[in-house]
Amino acid sequence: MTSRTEHHPRPAAPSRRTVVLAAAATGALLPLGAATTATAAATPRFLHGVASGDPLPDGVLLWTRVTPTEEAQPGSGAGPDTEVGWEIAADAAFSSVVARGTVTARAATDHTVKADVRGLSPATGYWFRFTAGSTVSPTGRTRTAPAASASPAGLRFGVVSCANWEAGWFSAYRHLAARGDLDAVLHLGDYIYEYATGDYPATPVRPHRPAHEITTLADYRLRHATYKTDPDLAALHARHPVIAIWDDHEFANDAWSGGAENHTPGAEGAWSERSAAARQAYFEWMPVRASTEGTVFRRLRFGDLADLHLLDLRSFRSEQVSIGNGAVDSPDRSITGRAQLDWLKAGLSGSQAAWQLVGTSVMISPVAFGSVPAHLLKPLAELLGLPTQGLAINVDQWDGYTADRTELIRHLRSAGIRDTVFLTGDIHMAWANDVPVTAATYPLSESAATEFVVTSVTSDNLDDLLKVAPGTLSTVAEGAIKAANRHVKWLDMDGHGFGVLDVTAERSQMDYYLLSDRADPGATASWLRSYRTRRGTQRVERADAPVA
Repeated sequence: MTSRTEHHPRPAAPSRRTVVLAAAATGALLPLGAATTATAAATPRFLHGVASGDPLPDGVLLWTRVTPTEEAQPGSGAGPDTEVGWEIAADAAFSSVVARGTVTARAATDHTVKADVRGLSPATGYWFRFTAGSTVSPTGRTRTAPAASASPAGLRFGVVSCANWEAGWFSAYRHLAARGDLDAVLHLGDYIYEYATGDYPATPVRPHRPAHEITTLADYRLRHATYKTDPDLAALHARHPVIAIWDDHEFANDAWSGGAENHTPGAEGAWSERSAAARQAYFEWMPVRASTEGTVFRRLRFGDLADLHLLDLRSFRSEQVSIGNGAVDSPDRSITGRAQLDWLKAGLSGSQAAWQLVGTSVMISPVAFGSVPAHLLKPLAELLGLPTQGLAINVDQWDGYTADRTELIRHLRSAGIRDTVFLTGDIHMAWANDVPVTAATYPLSESAATEFVVTSVTSDNLDDLLKVAPGTLSTVAEGAIKAANRHVKWLDMDGHGFGVLDVTAERSQMDYYLLSDRADPGATASWLRSYRTRRGTQRVERADAPVA
């Protein structure tokens, strides 16, 4: 909690494209548990970088973690209360400080601290840092959102998902950190993974800490701390505000409101205790504002150009059913929960922004085999007990909860809500989709929205799982999926990388970037494809080049 805040007159805004050197973000980072001298052990240190998130027109959330003494390791519950100062300035030299304050780092919050700074200027770049005693943290760079009444010419977001520490290096974060043209980075979930070392993947590039599967509060804290020591992730957080939601691996694989596929009651304790521990560690270690319900669904606005609706698709969902089970259509099953779906519908219909961006951790577009014409599908489904929208291949997605998807799409149509773009991760592949009103009759039926899915930063995709060269089998699989799902305009099943979403009043475009090798810490990034949706069309089309 902030105990003291001072504001100073605002100087002229600095240039938006000023770049902070990566060394400023990572120079103070040391390996977890690094040996120290007796003198250094008593000196507070910032071993996990600095971060900012959830930008508002007048503010931003600042984050860091201080290690006050050697015994105060992440998850230990040890270490003294330590006063931490923060300041935010209009220049990298901090000669024009616009606000400062203090917070107290306590063992009860794993010595993480947040400062929710307000009173800043909209659409403005700032620098920030922390102090503990004589120790100064690395410097971070952040940016506020445009004013609510502003009409920005454009917005640009980095988009990432699914970063498994053991599966590879976080080069995607390094390439996004090097960009000076982003308003923020959107992380769509699976920021950490819960598995034991060697469980997924079987041959780790680098081992997790702790080595066992994480189930307790101390475990989740240490796992978050381990990820925060990655220099590329630290550089990303120090360069751009991050807007994050969680998916299942921040808890356990295929999590739902009452359990998870990767949770064994009894042997791994009660799910309520494990999920509460995961939730607490997440809010301690991430630059995220919790909603009033203590979850991550919330809304951020960027002038009259875009509203960003962020979803929590794990806390309220019903348990997944088996593939081919007609129960996926049951109105008694939900992926969002009633309150969140009503909140989303109200926010969409009440928005005056040109674009509705919806951050969803799992894919909303239907992906099914066995699609047949609508006049045959319904009676066959009734006779055979099959899903009415075809045989879904992933019931952990919205395909497993078709009543919620149908209700949301009907709302978009009945309320005349256009230019809705779903931004998605989870599936470890890149996709560009129309979201059809009726998949079985598309393209004769209309599209209600569009969807851009980004691939994983490192997590296994098709060629990784099959241990074959990229393209060996994916070309056949991609063709089969597109043939059965004509609303899928493009997909890439092999690559790892990131996306950059560029939004203007005329169109929203996703540029997809591919990493050369996830196992190479110096991996290069190259442009792969671009897809866009033009205002008023609700359809995706290929773009010839990335946005400059």
